[in-house]
Amino acid sequence: MRIACLGWGSLIWDSRTLSIRRPWFSDGPLLPIEFARHSSYDRMTLVLVPGSKVIRVLWALFSHGDPEMAKRELAERERISEECIEKSIGVWSPEATANDDVANSISHWAINKDLDFVVWTALRPKFKGEYRVPEVEEVIQFLSKLPYEKSKYAQEYIRRAPIQIDTDYRRIIEKELGWPPISSNV
Repeated sequence: MRIACLGWGSLIWDSRTLSIRRPWFSDGPLLPIEFARHSSYDRMTLVLVPGSKVIRVLWALFSHGDPEMAKRELAERERISEECIEKSIGVWSPEATANDDVANSISHWAINKDLDFVVWTALRPKFKGEYRVPEVEEVIQFLSKLPYEKSKYAQEYIRRAPIQIDTDYRRIIEKELGWPPISSNV
């Protein structure tokens, strides 16, 4: 069974204990991604944001063929509790019904790649405790006021995101805060 994991942020450079094969491939599905989640260490992380510019994400194959294990591994890596797996880990299989643009894009791509199962992080946008998409001005203001220690983590996450994850917010953050991408091999 061919199981894929989609990635667009820290999974790429810090997959930890995920049982994935290297390398990450750069020809994943086109998905609406943006820096729209206020996460741990005051980082603004990449999440799916319907209506945002679509960007080609990355993907890797799991080294095993167990869909439940793939979901659990990704949930553990993303620090998603057991009770939140169903709503915070996205899954696709040939039997799945595509009911939105994200699901349609993943479905067409997965069928084209002859995959049996796909998992991805499906955390919602969140800013200052509210489930909402922050305006880019809010993100810039928030990031620019972080103390040095927290700013290091926030900057690392944004700068280390794969170069192909070229979002609208990223371009503005680069310009306003002087945080250009750090090139890395995936």
